[in-house]
Amino acid sequence: MPASGVRNIGMMTTSEIAMASVSSSVVRGPLLRIQNVAKSFGKNIVLRNISLDVAEGEFLTILGESGSGKTTLLRIIAGFETASGGEVWMGEERLDQQPPYRRRVNTVFQSYALFPHLTVEQNVAYGLRVAKRPEVEIASRVKEALDKVKMSAYAKSKPSKISGGQQQRVALARALVNRPRLLLLDEPLSALDANLRRQMQVELKSLQREVGISFIFVTHDQEEAMVMSDRIALLRSGELEQVATPREIYGRPATAYVAQFIGHTNLLKGQVQAGKVRSGPFTWSAALPDGPALFSLRPESLHLASQENAASGSVRISGKVRHQAFHGATELIRVECADGLILVVRIPGSAGALDNVELEFFPGDAVVVRESAERI
Repeated sequence: MPASGVRNIGMMTTSEIAMASVSSSVVRGPLLRIQNVAKSFGKNIVLRNISLDVAEGEFLTILGESGSGKTTLLRIIAGFETASGGEVWMGEERLDQQPPYRRRVNTVFQSYALFPHLTVEQNVAYGLRVAKRPEVEIASRVKEALDKVKMSAYAKSKPSKISGGQQQRVALARALVNRPRLLLLDEPLSALDANLRRQMQVELKSLQREVGISFIFVTHDQEEAMVMSDRIALLRSGELEQVATPREIYGRPATAYVAQFIGHTNLLKGQVQAGKVRSGPFTWSAALPDGPALFSLRPESLHLASQENAASGSVRISGKVRHQAFHGATELIRVECADGLILVVRIPGSAGALDNVELEFFPGDAVVVRESAERI
């Protein structure tokens, strides 16, 4: 089941959902190739043969619960951890054989790690000064980086005098000033309050499109992943559960675990025979082979039905509302149906208090998923 810190994508705005479904137009081919990467700490297996490509200009999010291995994978790409097996390539270069300072990869950490005694522009310039770049070049590149993150007005300020969101922008500028081909972000928004965090999600995605470099973003927050990503790589216990666009991973989850982790769902166990699915009190037609099957049915795919007229081809069932939770524009209700089946249903927030309800859904909205195997 999802980690307790995971938020409900049903609370996303319409504009955020639309943004989540947009695929990057600049994706051209693999920039980074992760091939069979494994990592163990003693007997503790953290990553199990991960293979994943990251395209030029792509915003890829590595999503997973605490302990899934997402930060370890990021640290292997950055060079802060050594893989127990496998390879990491950037173009034709074997990246995992290079020390961190030789990789055209920069990392933005959760803590930002700004030097408190240096000004904003001095923080951004620090890496260039260590590399002994000419002062004229440093000044030009620092100005360019601060302009991109809209922090030029705070160039002379100390970190303690600016907000958390502004500190996050400075950390981004410090990474971008080195002109990396790949930017790694390890939960950089987690320290921000909810409203600022939502604002920075949109700003960060806009910045990534503007600079045009590949971002790998690590988070445990499904809403962040859905809003910002071109693709999501969902990790579970050190293995990739599914890699897909936000729209696909939500609408066509591969496994029961994916369906439960990305938002709410109703898992329906069924038996298929001669083109008919029987699942508890439900029966519907489906072009599936005979045998057991498992279906994911999203709460918004269930609707309050008219007492008189059923929609053509819909499946109907009656039930009693056991719980009703208000979420502004929508409500989540728990409906107890025949055979003790409990369904979670998303309805308009204007529906008012409900008691006995008639529900319906269309068979095409019940998506076949694989059982999620238990992992040690």
